[in-house]
This record gives sequence, C-alpha cells and structure tokens, in this order.
Amino acid sequence: MRYEVQTNTLWNGWVNTWRIEYLDGTVEYETFPNSAEAQAALNEYLDDLWDEITAGQTHPDAYDIDRYRVAKVGAP
Repeated sequence: MRYEVQTNTLWNGWVNTWRIEYLDGTVEYETFPNSAEAQAALNEYLDDLWDEITAGQTHPDAYDIDRYRVAKVGAP
C-alpha cells in the first residue's frame, strides 16, 4: 500500500494536492511507502506553514490542521 497527504477541498472533498513536477514537464502526485513517512512530511509542511504565519507571510486562517490527513491509497 502507498500513503498520501490529502487536503479537504471545498469542491472535491479529500484529494491529494501534493505534486512533484519534473524538469521535463511531467507531473505526478506524491505518495509515500508508509504512513509514518507521510505523517512526517505533513508535520514538516505544517511546521513550515506555522513559521510563515509567525513571520507575517501567511494569514493565520491557513493553519487549519483539520484540513489535512494521511490516507492509504492504491495497491501495494
């Protein structure tokens, strides 16, 4: 199984919005081999977001941890 970080969007519900964009122009959605790695990536993202908020670069409303989750997806 693979895991992904999902964001709860207004129109599409829970979706993976984390993308990897390659130099050749191709794009794929980021996934992780286990839930621990996905959670660590989410924690790092939320820490960075909090740093932006405390620096005044991002509005505090952006920090809503209930909008994110780690979910199991696809086949192994």
